[in-house]
Amino acid sequence: MDGPNVPVGGRTAPLFRTAQKPLESNPIPSSSPAFSTPIHPIRAPKPPEPPKPSILPILLPPATLRPLAFRTFTKKHNLTLTSSALQLIATFIGKHCGSRWREEGLAEKVLDEAAKQWKNNGGGVIVPGEGEELKNILRIIEGSMSGGKVLQNGGLSRQSSFAFGAGDGDGVASEARPDGLRREESFGMSALGVDDDEETDGTKDPRRWLRVVGAFEQPRLTYNVNQKHFEVVGAAPSLLPDPSHKTHLFRHRYNLIHQRLLRNESFQTSSVASARTSALQRTSSTIATQQQAYKLTPIANLLGRTGSSHLLLGLLAISPTGMLTLNDLTGSITLDIQLARPVPEDGVWFTPGMIVLVDGMYEEEGTAAGPGLDGNRGVGGTVGGKFIAYSVGGPPCERRDVTLGVIGEGKDGSLKAGGGFGWVDFLGVGSERAAGSAMRKLEKSVLRGASESSAEGRGRIVILGEVELDNARTLQAIKKILAIYAAEPADQTPMVVVFMGNLVRYAVMTGGGSGGSIEYKEYFDSLASALSDYPTMLQNTTFVFVPGDNDPWPSAFSAGAATALPRSSVPELFTSRIKRAFATANAEADKANGKKTDGEAIWSTNPTRLTMFGPAQEVVFFRDDISGRLRRNAVRFRPLEEEAAPNPDVQPSEDASRDSNAMDPDQAPNDSMDVDEAVETAESHIPAPKAKEPTNSAGSVDLHIARKLVKTILDQGYLSPFPLSDRPVLWDHAGALQLYPLPTALVLMDPEAPSFAVTYEGCHVMNPGSLTPQGRRGVAQWMEYDARTRRGKTREARY
Repeated sequence: MDGPNVPVGGRTAPLFRTAQKPLESNPIPSSSPAFSTPIHPIRAPKPPEPPKPSILPILLPPATLRPLAFRTFTKKHNLTLTSSALQLIATFIGKHCGSRWREEGLAEKVLDEAAKQWKNNGGGVIVPGEGEELKNILRIIEGSMSGGKVLQNGGLSRQSSFAFGAGDGDGVASEARPDGLRREESFGMSALGVDDDEETDGTKDPRRWLRVVGAFEQPRLTYNVNQKHFEVVGAAPSLLPDPSHKTHLFRHRYNLIHQRLLRNESFQTSSVASARTSALQRTSSTIATQQQAYKLTPIANLLGRTGSSHLLLGLLAISPTGMLTLNDLTGSITLDIQLARPVPEDGVWFTPGMIVLVDGMYEEEGTAAGPGLDGNRGVGGTVGGKFIAYSVGGPPCERRDVTLGVIGEGKDGSLKAGGGFGWVDFLGVGSERAAGSAMRKLEKSVLRGASESSAEGRGRIVILGEVELDNARTLQAIKKILAIYAAEPADQTPMVVVFMGNLVRYAVMTGGGSGGSIEYKEYFDSLASALSDYPTMLQNTTFVFVPGDNDPWPSAFSAGAATALPRSSVPELFTSRIKRAFATANAEADKANGKKTDGEAIWSTNPTRLTMFGPAQEVVFFRDDISGRLRRNAVRFRPLEEEAAPNPDVQPSEDASRDSNAMDPDQAPNDSMDVDEAVETAESHIPAPKAKEPTNSAGSVDLHIARKLVKTILDQGYLSPFPLSDRPVLWDHAGALQLYPLPTALVLMDPEAPSFAVTYEGCHVMNPGSLTPQGRRGVAQWMEYDARTRRGKTREARY
């Protein structure tokens, strides 16, 4: 009989069901249960976890954190925090460091670690707070904090550091950089798949680290005056842009030179000297005070200051009334140069379209508004009266290492960073701060190894100028030059051969002697046949073609006149036969030796840039009849012999450019024109000729013209300092004509100027001249640039 507690079906009700013991982890029973031995052995209790230090979050105002952030980011790491970034960091520190952020130095450690990670990830000098880059860095720091302190376990910096050969990880390593380039696009050993500590046979070839950057490929940057930094232009470029882009072209040029000028020592005031000037004057009247720095006066500020002396910086221009004027961002004024002297005397050209320094006196006309565009007197219009110029000079040039903030190299080859634009990637090959140190180390190793077995070495660039293919003698000269280099061992042949236009003597398809498109293609077919005779060169060398004004298609519309800069490359319609010659040579080498070769032909733009080892070396190639255009448009000054006795008190602008405009005396002489000795500094006098050579010698005159041309272009920092009516420029691509920072070398192919190789402010400037010079039959002339010594020399051969 079933009891009352037995439910139907033989199942116990949940209320009366006995509790089951949990499954024992130790199945072995106690050996003596009678003596109360526990079933399980007694385990030692776990030590109590230390209590986590409590953090009392606070609301930290950004203004309170600003002084500490300025000392850490700006003074220590050369970075600038925006207001949004400061707000983001202040909120983070107030939440995770609490009220102890100041007393225990917790905030300073967070700021220092955030700045280090920002620089390690290739961030720009401006730290914004709108994007995800800074937020990701703060998330990484948050995961490594305990009690408001950043744990220095060595792993924090490695989570997002920019390391060559490292792949993309979590965090900011794969985020977009402020300069518009992603980390994987930066030029470095990681981008090329090469480890920093090991070298393969491919990495020992200097051509492995070579890159040709066309004018339409480099990043479009603009200088932000408020933030004092370069920014990437977000809008897409156009051949028919808005008219405001034309104004921006000149505004950008002015802002670049203005900021470059203000960073010059001659325009900087010493705070120590100014603080003690009054004390020195009271102590002794005989003590010489410190020389006052030069100050620039905006043109609009001349109003009401008649009879006073000023130093102006502005753009030379011709007004609609035919008067020479000086313009800046505030206004314009008529310029009187009857008493003016150029600085240096006969050492530079000044043409409308150039930005110059003018020292003189303002003279106001009380009755007339003065000639101008609209007759207005004040900001935005033409200032009444005229400015009597005493001296006119170019803005002092700035060396490349100063612009990039490189103040020297350490014992390990690493670069010491200073003030400048080292974090800006001007060409899309990596910035100086991010990749410069490792690339310079690699450059020394590769170029030294490539030159050990030969006096010349692999790191050479052969430059052929004015390669007129419709001239029968040109092909003979090319064959002679290629035969010279093809006779060398394959691993010692030059890494680059550059053919610079004009590639024909007359404009194509304009009724000239060079014919039309069919004849133009036949010229390249003949060149391809000549190149095929030297397969060693095609297999181991990069050939670069830089067009001129006579090459298609722009010459079809300009009829031989100046085309718009920068100009595009030669169309692929004419290049097929030459590309086929390179493909055939590489295929034959692969079949015969079993080793892949990668010789190639690159059809680039004018101008074009060639970079070696990332930001370590930059060579600019530009084809233009620039010396003739400078002579035709130059402003003429009063001859020196007609001038009265000079007054030394009216030429203060000489010292402003004296220390920054001397050419480097570091190049050994090669011949009468390939020299680089010290020239006269930027003083207002006629340069004295050398004692060993007569004044009218051809070598002295050619050298003087070369130095005059080089100083004119590099001081402007621009390849086409002319009005747009004389030399058209594509407004949205004018940045490709900038020489800022100065390149390592500049090739100015000008057939009207003598062949030369001179160095000015660390920039080596060369003109190879025409391949077949006039009046010298049977002579081939070209330039050879050595990347190891960073110097070029003129070579000749008879054919």
